[in-house]
Amino acid sequence: MARRILTIILLLVVLALLWQLYQLFLQNRELEDTLSKIDTRVDNFNRESLQFQADLEYFANPVNLEKELRGRFNYKKPGEKLIIVVPPKAE
Repeated sequence: MARRILTIILLLVVLALLWQLYQLFLQNRELEDTLSKIDTRVDNFNRESLQFQADLEYFANPVNLEKELRGRFNYKKPGEKLIIVVPPKAE
């Protein structure tokens, strides 16, 4: 009788440990997913940072800055005439 009770208690302890292991497994999986998402965001931010750095270096050159001003904002020097060419509409 005592052996049967001891076996049941041991079985309950093993089941409790297995349940805890399962909970830890689920928590670990969730944390790995979160870490993966964070890693993806960090990679995106790093690429964006590199692009900003490249843009900063590009616009630091006065010739490139003037070219962009002319193209985007129709900038012109004093006394210069500006001609805007509009492509024909595609049918």
